[in-house]
Amino acid sequence: MSLLVVGLSHRSAPVSVLERASLAAEAQAKLLQDTLAAEPAAEAAVLATCNRIELYADVDKFHAGVAELSTLLAQHSGVGLDELTPYLYVHYEDRAVHHLFSVACGLDSMVVGEGQILGQIKDALALGQELHTAGRLLNDLFQQALRVGKRAHSETGIDRAGQSLVTFGLEQLAAGADVADWAAGKRALVIGAGSMSSLAAATLARTGVAEIVVANRTRARADRLVEILVQPGGTGVAARAVEMTAVRDELTRADVVVSCTGATGLVLTAEAVATALGLDIDDAVETPAVTPSVPAPADADRHAAWVENGSAATVRRTARRATVPAQGAGPVRLALLDLAMPRDIDGGTARLDGVRLVDIESLAEASADAPMAADVDQVRTIVSDEVAAFGAAQRAAHITPTVVALRTMAAGVVAGEIARLDGRLPDLDEKQRAEITQTVRRVVDKLLHAPTVRVKQLASEPGGAGYADALRELFDLDPQTVAAVSRADLNDPNRGRS
Repeated sequence: MSLLVVGLSHRSAPVSVLERASLAAEAQAKLLQDTLAAEPAAEAAVLATCNRIELYADVDKFHAGVAELSTLLAQHSGVGLDELTPYLYVHYEDRAVHHLFSVACGLDSMVVGEGQILGQIKDALALGQELHTAGRLLNDLFQQALRVGKRAHSETGIDRAGQSLVTFGLEQLAAGADVADWAAGKRALVIGAGSMSSLAAATLARTGVAEIVVANRTRARADRLVEILVQPGGTGVAARAVEMTAVRDELTRADVVVSCTGATGLVLTAEAVATALGLDIDDAVETPAVTPSVPAPADADRHAAWVENGSAATVRRTARRATVPAQGAGPVRLALLDLAMPRDIDGGTARLDGVRLVDIESLAEASADAPMAADVDQVRTIVSDEVAAFGAAQRAAHITPTVVALRTMAAGVVAGEIARLDGRLPDLDEKQRAEITQTVRRVVDKLLHAPTVRVKQLASEPGGAGYADALRELFDLDPQTVAAVSRADLNDPNRGRS
């Protein structure tokens, strides 16, 4: 079996495609279950964030795996395969490991170095564990990705190169001004109470806004977030929770709105914003995003070869920029930050006078020109080293069940010979029998020690996968015994848990 990832992200697809392809929690669970039911896949995990959708699987056939995973992504995202294929990327084996480790370190994020991706990788692993779609390989992979990401942030200054999407978004709203000066005294409305909205509320509180209002469909979660914001020893910001039905009224008093919900439709329409500001809705006409026209391969099997030939890179360069709605004229009366995917705020609001809108699409545009820190090179070195170490560990682990089966067979031979000795020399006392048994065991252990240690070393090297087969053939080991050892290791309840 081999690791395969098929996905799309802000680097390969315009936001308009990512928005349509986004997966709700229920869709992610169904995608995992259907992937596991597919013939080429033995394990599956999905990493779905506001700017990437990636399906990881342990497959036995590359081309069949690419075809099946691509088809499943299209089916569950609702975007046709012919339309989706030009934006998909494929990584296999070590390149798939390298990709996930880079993602975990924030190297592939819209804002380089951001650390929120670690929580999202942890959630992806938890879902795979909960649904029992993540087996030995993906448990090991995602656990190690989390460790690599943490190592990158603790051993380098990658945090200086990046920041959270929220902070970056607020900087774009401030349009060059100091964020703390810009935010001072403002009233903020946060729509949603999930992890991103909670981060937004905490960030706004630290920047010095005067008041934060939290609106959420589940009032209890909004109340809980407010409790956290106003707890003693905090920032001292005033905060209160409201029902979602109060959003329109709160818009009339807000200076800043940050929205990140899981809604499938618009949360703030251009009409609602225009009404709150006393403007004419006719001024808000959304400019559609430009989607490049790219010929799709005839089928997903050809897509694999197409990726290997480098055509995907051309598409990525073509597709990475899309039209951002023009901003309205006049002084900014209402600043809107939309961090949801699909979007919460109507893009037409950007054309209203006095409104400034920053969304995922405009953040992608701005981050393309962000300076890279020198620490990025150090993180890349860490990733490369960790990929090599992970590959060696996986190859070594592949031969371990065979070595265990060999030692089990040897122990059985010793036990059989001792039993035969008992029949031939029934007058041996217990001490003599124990000494003979221990001697025979030492001889067998010494004979097996050097070969088994060496075969593990050889198996850990590139191209070492064949040593397990050689060992099974040389010692005529029962394949069922080896498989039983593998299953016992896989079913270990402590495996893959941190």
